[in-house]
Amino acid sequence: MLDTLYSQIGAVIMVAVLAFAMVKGEEPERAFSGVYLVAWLATMLIQSESDLFHWQPMIALLDVVVLVFLIGLSWRSTRTWPVWAIGFQLLLLMGLLIPWFDMRVPAWSYFAVGNIGTFGVLICLAVGTFWAWQERRAAGLE
Repeated sequence: MLDTLYSQIGAVIMVAVLAFAMVKGEEPERAFSGVYLVAWLATMLIQSESDLFHWQPMIALLDVVVLVFLIGLSWRSTRTWPVWAIGFQLLLLMGLLIPWFDMRVPAWSYFAVGNIGTFGVLICLAVGTFWAWQERRAAGLE
């Protein structure tokens, strides 16, 4: 999975955002970063590189678990970033359904949808963590 420079750069960005959320975030950001890290590592373990453009139900199941966690997080939290992250996670799930509807989709579009969804969720988490950190600093708690 980390065999190209692009995937290695993406992994560094992923780890940096998740570490930022763990260190500077509050409970919702920390909980989600832990869930997202486990889901990302599990995806790397179970992804079939030889069957990359076909339906991979275990990866879809992991993405559904992340979506359900985000829905629960947005239900219990007063923050807005989980709602935005739900939209990007749904986009990612729709990208996984592409092979069911049309097998002639170009490979780059399949990867583009996945990358937009993944980086969209990471941006939402990073922005939400930054806001939580700044609110704590303004309140004098940090």
